[in-house]
Amino acid sequence: MFRTEAVGAEWFDQNVPCTQACPVLTNAGQYVSQIAAGDDELAYLTARLPNPFPSICGRVCAAPCELACRRGVIDEPIAIRALKRFVCEREGVESPEAGRRWREALLDQPSRDQRIAVIGSGPAGLACAHDLAAYGYRPVVFEAQDRPGGMMVLGIPTYRLRREVLQAEIRAILGLGVEIRTETALGRDFTLSSLREDGFAATFIATGALRSRELQIPGVELDGVLRAVEFLINANSGYRVDLGDRVVVVGGGNVALDVARTALREIAAGRTQPGSSAGAQEGAEAAAKVTLDVARTAIRMGAKEVICVALEARNEMPAHEDEIAEAEVEGVRILHRRGPKGIVGKTHVEGLETIEVSSVFDADGRFNPTFTEGTESILPCDSVILAIGQAPDLSWLDPQDGVEVGPRGTIAVQQDSLATSAPGIYAGGDVAFGPRNLIDAIGDGRRAAASIHQALADVIPGKKRFRRMLPMVTVPRPVLAYDAVPRVAIPSVSSERRIGVPEIELGYADDQARLEAARCLQCFHNISLDVDLCILCGGCVDICPERCISIVPAEDIEDIEGATAGGPESLLILQEDRCIRCALCIERCPSDALSMTGWNEDSTMIDNAVPA
Repeated sequence: MFRTEAVGAEWFDQNVPCTQACPVLTNAGQYVSQIAAGDDELAYLTARLPNPFPSICGRVCAAPCELACRRGVIDEPIAIRALKRFVCEREGVESPEAGRRWREALLDQPSRDQRIAVIGSGPAGLACAHDLAAYGYRPVVFEAQDRPGGMMVLGIPTYRLRREVLQAEIRAILGLGVEIRTETALGRDFTLSSLREDGFAATFIATGALRSRELQIPGVELDGVLRAVEFLINANSGYRVDLGDRVVVVGGGNVALDVARTALREIAAGRTQPGSSAGAQEGAEAAAKVTLDVARTAIRMGAKEVICVALEARNEMPAHEDEIAEAEVEGVRILHRRGPKGIVGKTHVEGLETIEVSSVFDADGRFNPTFTEGTESILPCDSVILAIGQAPDLSWLDPQDGVEVGPRGTIAVQQDSLATSAPGIYAGGDVAFGPRNLIDAIGDGRRAAASIHQALADVIPGKKRFRRMLPMVTVPRPVLAYDAVPRVAIPSVSSERRIGVPEIELGYADDQARLEAARCLQCFHNISLDVDLCILCGGCVDICPERCISIVPAEDIEDIEGATAGGPESLLILQEDRCIRCALCIERCPSDALSMTGWNEDSTMIDNAVPA
């Protein structure tokens, strides 16, 4: 609806759904429009300002912004993630700029003496360290593994994310003065108490959720039964994983499909041996990087028996539709509406007994599978990989630390500050909220850094938190052809040619990116109305190509302020989800009552905090 000059910031926020869906409040619409206008430098800075991992997110982010994109109401949402990758390849750490633009997005504050401990070098931990370093603190990151990155390096398959890109963004963060101590585990090499004794002013716990959830069925103790997280960690670390020729993956989420697709590559690469002990062999000779293969090649080499057993029907699966399609293209067969009842075999896996699922959800829509007795069957296989979820490992926790644990087995935190029940200790990411998306963990790290800074520097947040107010870009477009422009398909390597390529998704060429970006509705621009100037002539109604403006009697509209006795007789209505911001109504208005109002969001980084 058209609003008066009294429109508040909250209303503008709600009208930019892509930004509001992003945990770090990235102004996707602005950088997409800047790409359409050909200003890649500005687009990259817009994407980089609230996010220290734009190049990584441009490849593997779950893209909640696309789910919220208003263009999806018309046809299909903007390919926001692919456009972020496009601009990062030209301006980011993987570009000829080699991280210069990445560094330009920072506005360093004076150095401070306090050291802050960050436990875990995954997305939450490194995002927190990034912001703490920008605030001037001396963050020290403790990592149990032999390399930084957490599940970004150990859990994300290389066919999704080239390790050179990941390492480049990690190096950029460490280059800010962040100290990293690898092979240093909480509970083994240090404790929360010892950190306090060593003079750390605050601690952020971001140890992730690396413990696989167990499936309580007969046979899980057999050789050949693997857990998803352990399998992915070992496969992505280059260790030899013994799978055999026929592999069954239990689960229907994204992790399950990652496991299945990685299993195909392990078999095709010749790094599997049937009949061996369960799991990856620790201490085994490190193999070369997992070869990126395709389903057709893997099938010709015997991998056609990789099957994903899912409780859900296709439309019920928690995995994203594009992930399901990609897995099927590569040869993963998904067996829907079957549940695991037992794993059969004497000492080693010989098959998975499954049972038909009669329903996945109960009458209230809660996950509560029921099964049909008498429908059991055995699926022969050499290995079973359980991908039914992860949980944090809190075995290091000492009751004397005073850190409370929530009912879900995660560290209890205050939602806004991420402070735990123990003074000076904060937690975020999967260890506090359970497994979530990469971008959620990044947002947690930035919020935790802001909270630590507020507490230690005795500051309060300023009204505007964005590091730099960037200009907005308006992209002219031919209105009549607007709806005729479909979403531009993201180029990828064809299924028969995926052997040895570093990434399956290729990204947009220049002309493809500009065309796709031009589809953006530019929700960060809003039509405003000066009611004192409007003469209700209807010119805007006539000119609107989307027919989203109308004039209606006030008495026909319920719960609208002013639509009462003594109020206006007519109201001007704008259907926001159809408006394409073409501005023809503004040009047509004879009384200049209509105007376009720009908008800039806050980021989760408190930049101009001031002394309390």
